[in-house]
Amino acid sequence: MTWRAGPGPAGTPADLAAARRGRRLLREELPRVREAALAWRNGLGALLLGLIGFGLLKGRTDVGALAPPYGPLVGALLLGALLCGAAGGILLLRAAHGRPAASTVPDPVPGTLPAGPVTAGHAEALRAARALTRGVVATVGCAALLTAAVALTWYGPAKEGPRIAVTTPAGTLCGEPLGTAGGRLRLKTETGERTVELPTAVALRAVASCGQQGQP
Repeated sequence: MTWRAGPGPAGTPADLAAARRGRRLLREELPRVREAALAWRNGLGALLLGLIGFGLLKGRTDVGALAPPYGPLVGALLLGALLCGAAGGILLLRAAHGRPAASTVPDPVPGTLPAGPVTAGHAEALRAARALTRGVVATVGCAALLTAAVALTWYGPAKEGPRIAVTTPAGTLCGEPLGTAGGRLRLKTETGERTVELPTAVALRAVASCGQQGQP
């Protein structure tokens, strides 16, 4: 059994108006996406510039002062922020200005017609919208990673300095040396600053940690 398609009913003025609206929306689709991409690019750029330029995101200047493994972790977060920021910037520029390539017109396949400008513009608008979405996500991820890295430099534990264990007849005192004056050694201990009379010291040795040392 053979089916043959015949002409449909004649279009009404409402159908013609709807078709015109659809074509107008397609023609205006790409400029709308480009305009939105420019707005997002400028807004996110200003946000990152404000966070960094005005010192809102500022931590320790030397991550080497952090106890391991927080120093390498901060470095990894900063590297991730750099990669996300670069990807976000490229994607936002792609969405706002298109690919940096010349336009090409494909050879029509025999028996078909090449895509018109409206169809090509719609395809480019879809690609630009995807690039815009990914660029916004990447840029927000850059800000989040940067904030996490700075937060670690704020709240990460500091690397422990040299410790000295001093043994006296009263017991053993361990802490970070702060200085000596008048035959007294000042130590910063877990319970606060303490002073040791050096003439009464029985033994004085450097230790890696005070965790196993007793307090008098």
